[in-house]
Amino acid sequence: MINVNEENNNFSLFPNKKKRYNDYINEIERFTGVTDMTEEHQEHSPPEGELPNNGHRFRIKDCALAALSTGKSAQNLRELREILTTITPDSIYYHFWGALLRPRFDDPLYHNDFAIWSRYGLKDSVLAERLSIIDPADYPDLEDLRAELIEIIEERLDQVEVAPWARTNRQFFFIRSQLVAFDTHHLIHEPRDLADVVPKMSVGSIFLHVIDARRRTENRVDDFQTWIRDCYTGYEDLCRELSVLDPFFSGLSQIRGQLSAIFQSYFRR
Repeated sequence: MINVNEENNNFSLFPNKKKRYNDYINEIERFTGVTDMTEEHQEHSPPEGELPNNGHRFRIKDCALAALSTGKSAQNLRELREILTTITPDSIYYHFWGALLRPRFDDPLYHNDFAIWSRYGLKDSVLAERLSIIDPADYPDLEDLRAELIEIIEERLDQVEVAPWARTNRQFFFIRSQLVAFDTHHLIHEPRDLADVVPKMSVGSIFLHVIDARRRTENRVDDFQTWIRDCYTGYEDLCRELSVLDPFFSGLSQIRGQLSAIFQSYFRR
């Protein structure tokens, strides 16, 4: 994640930098809906393992996933495999999880960008189905996920005589992600408040506190569990219910609905 704090930019040394900074802020505002990117809204992501709380209170944050070009693209399956061996892990993250934060117009049967391109770019439905069933939440880190991707693609290359090609205008463009997080200035004071607050959270907040948290926190769990386990006792049953939630094959609105149902069922028994 990044800090878009104007104080960190030396505009006097680079005259064009202020324009680029303002253009960037305008793009973030357009993307996130936040119209005041002043210092109080600009914040680093929590450092590794840090709780988004103030004392025993849970601090709700929101986010946007900025898409940045890597300058790399693949025309055929062999090129895809070669680039995957060295591409930044942030690109793999984006092509699996990024779809949750952007509008989807592709076939919902295919749950990541690699599967979608295999189906509609390479016209290889067999490979598309194999790639689509990959659940990134099953892998300890992005390097393990990278290894699984490469293994499936290599198996497919061994099965075909000629590596599938896409048309010139259907290349696979590798994008990397940059998560921009900002404070909503809303606090949750105790766990039972989650039943009322979670249904009103933005999808960006759900992404940050559930999806990104599983990569960021030491135990690879959502921020709600981390807060509850570290600050309270007696909520083991609730945490077990949260642990079985698989966020990948659902949209963020569905994840929010599932979380809301868990919290409302638990606290309103």
